[in-house]
Amino acid sequence: MSLPEQLQKLVQSATGPAPWFWETFPEVRGGGSRSYRWRFHGQQEGLHFLVTLHREGEPDQPRLALNTYCRPFPIGSGKIGVWCPDGRVLRFVCFEPDHMKAFSFEEIAGWFVASSERMYATTPPVEEFQIQTEMEPGTQSIIVPECFRVVDEILVPSTYRALGEHDPAFAIFVVYPQAGLIDVLPQNWITRTNYDVANHWITRVTRDPETHRIVGELSRKGIFELAENGRDIDRWL
Repeated sequence: MSLPEQLQKLVQSATGPAPWFWETFPEVRGGGSRSYRWRFHGQQEGLHFLVTLHREGEPDQPRLALNTYCRPFPIGSGKIGVWCPDGRVLRFVCFEPDHMKAFSFEEIAGWFVASSERMYATTPPVEEFQIQTEMEPGTQSIIVPECFRVVDEILVPSTYRALGEHDPAFAIFVVYPQAGLIDVLPQNWITRTNYDVANHWITRVTRDPETHRIVGELSRKGIFELAENGRDIDRWL
């Protein structure tokens, strides 16, 4: 397998947003031998395109429902994290599935249609924090709750405030929970003059373990590799 093919495979296995990439969501395990499964509801009446989390063998007793653009990420034994855009902030939450109460599908049928909420659970998160999407480029300190500090890195692609036609319309927020830091990387190559940013958006990114460069996918365009500065495109794969 050639290097470009390896990188393409790496990106294709990276976690993308609900519901389009739900099959890339990380495995969820509770205490002991308890395991959980993700379920996609497709065109099901009242549950259009939702993705829910349930205990193994209990598909009709969801504990968490995710709307569009939510992305789970592993935290540690017995926990699962989820991040999602929420207006001008990025929201990060931590749940403990073993302690989450199940709810009925009737409880959420049609609920997301009339709500701007990205996720639903009857049990609140263990901890959560937010990041402003209008942060200046570069590395800055952030306050991260203890629950998240076992995580080394979270790569977060998101829209970015573009004041002019030639300004970056997207950025990759590299969050380092363990260190309490964030590195804001505006994508200089994605501007309103170069792309239709409503249709060309970064679906998922990951890091090449060999070069540590960021590789990712631009919707309706293809898979890319960034330059060492993490802000400019180096090549299409």
